[in-house]
Formats: sequence, structure tokens, C-alpha cells
Amino acid sequence: MMDPPLQVRCAPAAIEESSSEGLRLIVLATAVTSIGGFLFGYDTAVISGAIGFIKSHFGLTVAQEGWAGASAIVGCIPGAMFAGFLSDRFGRKKVLLLCALLYAISGIASALPRTFALFIAARFVGGLGIGASSMICPLYIAEIAPPRHRGRLTTLFQLGIVLGIFIVFFVNLMIQRRGDAHWNALYGWRWMLGSEALPAAVFLALLFLVPESPRWLAINGRGDEARTILTRMTSAQAAEQELSAVTKVSGDETGRFIELLGPDFRRPLVLAVALAAFAQLSGINAIMYYGPEVFKAAGGTTDVAFAFTVWVGAINFVFTFVAIWLVDKAGRKPLLILGTAVQTISLFSVGWMYHRGIQGTGVLIAVLGYVAAFAMAMGPIPWIIISEIFPARIRGRASSVGTFSVWVSCFLVAQTFPSLQEGIGLDRTFYVYGACSLASLVFVATALPETRGRSLEEIEASWRRR
Repeated sequence: MMDPPLQVRCAPAAIEESSSEGLRLIVLATAVTSIGGFLFGYDTAVISGAIGFIKSHFGLTVAQEGWAGASAIVGCIPGAMFAGFLSDRFGRKKVLLLCALLYAISGIASALPRTFALFIAARFVGGLGIGASSMICPLYIAEIAPPRHRGRLTTLFQLGIVLGIFIVFFVNLMIQRRGDAHWNALYGWRWMLGSEALPAAVFLALLFLVPESPRWLAINGRGDEARTILTRMTSAQAAEQELSAVTKVSGDETGRFIELLGPDFRRPLVLAVALAAFAQLSGINAIMYYGPEVFKAAGGTTDVAFAFTVWVGAINFVFTFVAIWLVDKAGRKPLLILGTAVQTISLFSVGWMYHRGIQGTGVLIAVLGYVAAFAMAMGPIPWIIISEIFPARIRGRASSVGTFSVWVSCFLVAQTFPSLQEGIGLDRTFYVYGACSLASLVFVATALPETRGRSLEEIEASWRRR
């Protein structure tokens, strides 16, 4: 269904009105916040290189191996849920600082456990940081970004994620090559997990250079501070227009969570939850968490399997630039339709190759096709949509619901993949992921509206008119 034309447009802060200082501030704030995405990707993917050695070190069963891969995700679920409330109550920047601390603590603690239970606890702490940053980072960027560049700037968060994944795959490969299997089972996996502490410290230090979200300040009665920041980012006239638009939409009352179940905002809630779930149920984290194990099953040696994961990280990184280039030109919906169609074909191809016993380069090419399609569409765009479709007064808590859906779905994939691999085989496992991807294609084509070029206030007003 086509969206109705907007008759009244709120006055957004246009990037052309920004001074050079304003542009620098927007770029700085976006770049620093995207380090949260880098740590998200780093922490998420570091387990892929370590998990085989952790299994050997602690003598894990298949079920315990699933918990080793999914333990961080268990932390992501409450991290995402509570981050919304905390960010609405205390501000976006304070939650970002908390995320940086959680990443640093987890990186150090994950490298030092003497028991499997302590390892699970350390990974859970990191999961709290991942869950919180996955909600707050794109939300913060969306709230400071000019409307017609919001998609591109918010996609930088996804670029941070895929860069973190690529770098950690490379780091894992280098550490794995420093010793034999015995050395890696004793020490290698500890160096892999502990390496996260360094970028976490950098993130924490740089956060002190970025401002609080001016939209959050305005909604919480701190209009003078919001005006000062908006004036630095745009101009005095544009700042007043922006404040007026935010005030007009948000009103004087604090938003209530129950509003999401009302007629005005039920549809964006369903869209956010479903899109987030479909993105994960396509099986992307079966590749990101268990990549070396997947490629070993295709006939590769340990070294070749680790090298293949570097290719996965590189393709993931490169094709994210396609999303950055096209998301504000072609729009969210066309990219999602193209991406989900390609990833569906690729996933069924992977399953077919495992079924026919085809190994090596063929499997790698099919997996890379899936990763490329995901990186340009289902990877970044759900974060953009979740961050821009909810009402201002409750945007933090509402975004948490969509992010909660991400991590529940991600947990299901990470926890069940080892059991599915053993129980029904890799061929049927990838057929399941392909079917989920096909369902997401149908959903996007039939239910998702286009939000390209609209201000956050315009999007909110469009739900009310419906």
C-alpha cells in the first residue's frame, strides 16, 4: 500500500544550513557513536574464533557449546530492554558511557575465567553492553542526523558493526596462527576475547567529546541546552524550527509504554518487531558465531576455515558501503526487497551444496553471496527503521521492544545451531534459514512503508493520520 502524501511538513534541520563547525560536530558524534557498533560487532564475532578452543579447554557438550555461543546474547535481551527506559530517564549519552564500561569489563573478565560458569558470567556482562548499544547507538544518531541524510548516517552504525566483525576475524586468525591447537586451547582464546578491552577504552574516552541528544533535552524540559547544541549543529533559525517541531509533536506529557498498543502506534510496533526478528532468523549469526565450524564441515582445515571467515568479514564490510550509498537514494524498501531476494537464493544454494556433498570454494561463494545481500539490506536497514518510526516521547523504550526482538531471535539462532547441525544436518539447517528469509521478503514487499526523506516528526504524524 502506498503511503499518503504528507500535507504538512515539519521544518527539519537541513544539513545545508549547518556551519562547518556544525558539520564537524555531527560527523564527530556519529563517528564516536559508531564505535559502539564496532564493539558490538567485535564482541559478537570474537566468539567464532574462540569457541572451538573453548570447547576443547572446558570439555563442553553440544548443549554447553550452544550456551558458550549464546551466553552474550542472553545478556543482550535485558540490556536492550532496560537501555530504553534508562535512556529516556537519564539521557542517551549516559547509557553510551555505561555501554563502554560493560564492554571493557567483559573483555578483561572473559580472558581470565577459571571455570566455564565464570566464562558465561563474563560473556553475559558483555551482552548487556551489546544489547544496550544496539538500541541506543542508532537511536542517538537518528536524533542528531538531518532528515535527508539520516539513513546514511545511521548506516554508519552498521558499518561500525561489520568493521568490528572484519577486524576481529583478522585478529582471531593472527592469534590462532601463533601456536598449535594445544596452545590455542590454553591461551589463544583468552587473547582473542581480551583484545576487546582496548577499543572499549578508546570508546569510553571519546564519548566525553560528544553532546547529549538535543531531542532528548528538548523533550525533558531542557530547551536552552537543546537550543545551544542545535545552533552549533545547524543555525539559530533552524534550531528554533527544530525545537518547535519537536515540541508540537511530543507535547507536555511524558510518553507511556501503553501508547504503543493504541491505534496510532500499533502498526509501527508490529513492523519493528517483525522486521527485527526476520533479520536474525535468516541465520546470519550461524555464520558470525560458528563460521570456522561451518567451513570445517565443508572440508576445510582449521587454518583454511579461519581464512574463510576473514573473507566473510571483508565482504560484509564492503557491501555495507552499498547500503550507505543507496539507502537515502533508492530508499529502505527497494533495498530490502533486493537484499532478501538474493539472500534467499544464496541460503537455499548453501543447503543444496551441503546436501550434494559439494565442498570448499562453492560453499564459500554461496555464503559470501548471502553475507553481501544481508550487509546491504537486512543488516543495516532494520536498525534505521526501528530508530525512526516511534513517537518522540517514548522513542527509547519503544526502540527497546524492536531491539528485544532482535536479540530473542538471535539467541534462538545461536543456541539452536549446534543442535540443528547435529540433529538434521547443515543442509536442512540452511533450508530453514532460507525459508525464514523468503518469509521476510514477502513481509517487506507487502507490509513495510517507505520512510526515506521524512523527518522523525513527519513519520510520527503519519501514524496518527492513519
